[in-house]
Amino acid sequence: MTFVDQAVITIKAGDGGKGCVSFRREAFVPKGGPDGGNGGRGGSIYFCANFHLSTLLDFHYKKHYQAENGRPGQGARKSGHQGADLEIRLPCGTQVFDRDALVADLVEAGERVCIAQGGKGGRGNAEFATSTNQAPRYAEPGRPGDERTLRLELKLLADVGLVGLPNAGKSTLLSALTAARPRIAPYPFTTLVPNLGIVRPSELESFVLADLPGLIEGASEGKGLGHDFLRHVERTRVLLFLIDATTPHPRKDLQVLKKELAAWSPDLVTRPALIVLNKCDLLESKAPPGPWAMKISALAGQGLDELVKKLWKMLAGAPMPESYGVSIDLEQNRES
Repeated sequence: MTFVDQAVITIKAGDGGKGCVSFRREAFVPKGGPDGGNGGRGGSIYFCANFHLSTLLDFHYKKHYQAENGRPGQGARKSGHQGADLEIRLPCGTQVFDRDALVADLVEAGERVCIAQGGKGGRGNAEFATSTNQAPRYAEPGRPGDERTLRLELKLLADVGLVGLPNAGKSTLLSALTAARPRIAPYPFTTLVPNLGIVRPSELESFVLADLPGLIEGASEGKGLGHDFLRHVERTRVLLFLIDATTPHPRKDLQVLKKELAAWSPDLVTRPALIVLNKCDLLESKAPPGPWAMKISALAGQGLDELVKKLWKMLAGAPMPESYGVSIDLEQNRES
C-alpha cells in the first residue's frame, strides 16, 4: 500500500431545504389558511478516527465530499426530510487544518467530530401567520451548508521511534524485532516512508515500533527528508537513537541527531531515550569503550532480547507526548 501522509480536500455540508408557500384547500373549509411546511436540515459532515486505516491514500484520489441537501417543505404542514449526514473515516493521528488553524486532532480510535454543519431548513409560510398577517405569501429559503477546504496531515502514533542517520540499520532492526519487512539495501535513504511493526516482549505484551526515514544534518531546515521525518517523530513516546558503531565518530553522529530534534521541537530532546550502537559485530573489539550506549547487532541478532526488555521497561513509565492531548475549541463545529 502506498503511504500518503498529507492531503488537501474540499468538503460541502448539505444545504437546507426551502420552506413551502401553501394554503389549505378543502371542500367546505373556506379560507383554510397557510399550511406550508418547513424545509429539512442539510446533512452535516463528520470526521471519524479509524484504527484500521494507516494512510491518507484515499484522499489522494478523491478530493471533494458533499453531504445530502435537505428536502423542501410541502403543503399540509409537511416538513422536508433532513439530508443524510456524511461520515469520513481518517487514520488515527490525523490533524485537520483550515488554512493554518488546527481544527481537529483525531488520536483515539472512534473519535468523531462535526467538521461542517448542514444548513438549516427554511420556514414555511405557516410559521409566519399572525393575527395581523393571516395569509403570508412568503417562506424562507434554506441556509447553505458549510463549505471548507481542509489540509489533512497524518502523524504516526507509535510507542518507540527509531532515530538515526541513513544506513544506521533501522530497517534491519525493525525486521529483526517485528514481522514487518521494510526495504533494506546498502545505500542511504532506502527508507523513504515510515514503517511500523509490532514488538512482542511476551505473548500478552506488545508495543509499536516505527522505522522513520534517515535523518541528516539540516533536516530541521528541510534538507533530505527533513520535515517529512520530523513530523512523525513528534508522537513517539520513547526515542531509540540508533548509531552505526563502525563510523569514525559515533558520538558526533548522536550530537547531530539531537541537534536536529531540538531545532524542530525542544520537547523531543527531553523525551525518554535509549542510545544504541548497532553493527557491533563488525568491530574488532566486541565491547566498544564507554557505558554511554547499549551495544547490539541487528543483523546478527546480538543483544536484541535485552534491548526489547529495556524498551518495554521504559515505556511503562513514559508519559504520553503533549501533542496527544491537544485541546481544540470545536464550538464552531458542534451542532447548535
